[in-house]
Amino acid sequence: MTQLPIQVVAHRGASEDAPEHTLAAYVKAIEDGSDALECDVRLTADGHLVCVHDRRVNRTSNGRGAVSALELAELAALDFGSWKDSEESPDWGDREFTSVLTLERLLELVADAGRPIQLAIETKHPTRWRGQVEERLLHLLKRFGLDGPVGYEESPVRVMSFSARSLHRIAAAAPQIPTVSLMQFLPLRAREARLPAGARIAGPGIRLVRNHPSYVERLHAAGHQVHVWTVNEPEDVEFCVELGVEAIITNRPKQVLEQLGRG
Repeated sequence: MTQLPIQVVAHRGASEDAPEHTLAAYVKAIEDGSDALECDVRLTADGHLVCVHDRRVNRTSNGRGAVSALELAELAALDFGSWKDSEESPDWGDREFTSVLTLERLLELVADAGRPIQLAIETKHPTRWRGQVEERLLHLLKRFGLDGPVGYEESPVRVMSFSARSLHRIAAAAPQIPTVSLMQFLPLRAREARLPAGARIAGPGIRLVRNHPSYVERLHAAGHQVHVWTVNEPEDVEFCVELGVEAIITNRPKQVLEQLGRG
């Protein structure tokens, strides 16, 4: 079987060059040639899925408070861009580029990209909303026609999480959508290379991969793909190539593509 090229996934967009999870970061990632875009999603107080990593907005905006306690209009009034360079903030142009980004707007961007781009969507946990995040996510994917019965390998979207319960909810409601089990530490079931029920793709962090490369071999032997995060350094990219991983998730998609000879 022919080995497919390693997929380069833009982590929170091209987040080294532009503020993470903003339209600016994802536009840059698409321009850089990224194969896929990674985003984290959280549910606002009025039921909108937004692309924000942290439980609170304090780090990545000029506001304060938990995403789940704020309505979309309140989040839209915040600046999610100037923190990137506090001394000399670049001119991102239209404020839309650094406003809070809804998942719906990101899906529109991908639909209008003019070429196939996959999405890797991470549900963040714990959350006060429990299963509502997965329910709203699947509803939105259905609206955009991204929940159809396509081949597992060709699916335009996959859902990732550190939460086995979240992955189980997705797999039970939409078994055709690939699910990725994210992991920071070597799991207890590592010897058998088993993943949580419903997950077929492993998502280990680069530190885990560095410390336990044989685990990647066992995952492959068990028939699982391996998508590694967050791979930024050239030596780590090379190590992932040597291990034959299927996807590299990186803040530096342009540099990784160039290193892989695809720039």
